[in-house]
Amino acid sequence: MNCCAVIPVYNHPAVLPELVATLRRHQLPVILVNDGSNAACSALLRELAGGDSAVTLVEHPRNRGKGGAVKSGLRAAARGGFTHVLQIDADGQHNTDDIEHLLTLARRHPDALVAAVPRYDNAPALRYYGRYLTHVWVWIHTLSLDISDALCGFRVYPLAATLAIIDCDHTGDRMDFDPEILVRLHWAGVPVVELPSRVCYPADGVSHFRGLHDNALISWAHTRLFFGMLRRLPQLLWRRVAGGQRRQNPAPEQQVSEQHTPAQHTNAKQAPHD
Repeated sequence: MNCCAVIPVYNHPAVLPELVATLRRHQLPVILVNDGSNAACSALLRELAGGDSAVTLVEHPRNRGKGGAVKSGLRAAARGGFTHVLQIDADGQHNTDDIEHLLTLARRHPDALVAAVPRYDNAPALRYYGRYLTHVWVWIHTLSLDISDALCGFRVYPLAATLAIIDCDHTGDRMDFDPEILVRLHWAGVPVVELPSRVCYPADGVSHFRGLHDNALISWAHTRLFFGMLRRLPQLLWRRVAGGQRRQNPAPEQQVSEQHTPAQHTNAKQAPHD
């Protein structure tokens, strides 16, 4: 497995130096995607990239959204010859202690998408319970409970399978990207391996989630996915009836940080992508 990290960045300079240093300690090359940030944040990104040959900077002249930034990072990773990408947010909410646990699972399951399942310390109540609307829709889109949380942007992608979907299917460019790509990977037969991970929103953190606009985009994504599910309904039903899903559990010796609940089950899907 040849893995790098991709960090989409839009005006989140506060923890970036520490985050990049942490990723480098894990021997991960880092691709920073400057998604139209302001002058101060852009200067910091250029400084970080200029100080380490293993840190690459991709720059967007204007903001394209989180999904657009992740896609640019994935394509840059492919050009660099990487097979897997660790996606992590720039605002410091993800538990970097779990980076090695995600990478270990990705090595054990190289064909799978390895996704963190958030365990929140201090999520706003509206955001916490609002996520369950997406959870329910994802369970409907996949006709399964295989995906516990499709919104968490802390995950390891198998790069070839992910880019094949991005290049052939519509995927959102903003906050709608994270759930949509996960559902489409599930449809394509990519196994999903999950790891519980603590998420803590920084007290002075800045959120770029635009309530009305991004919720509308996510709702439209769910509409697309629902009709996509209907087109795939015979295939998805056959997958379940034929018992084509097998359970894969992380090995008992897999160690997780103190904040974890027991590791979630994982599911391999056998149906081909269409």
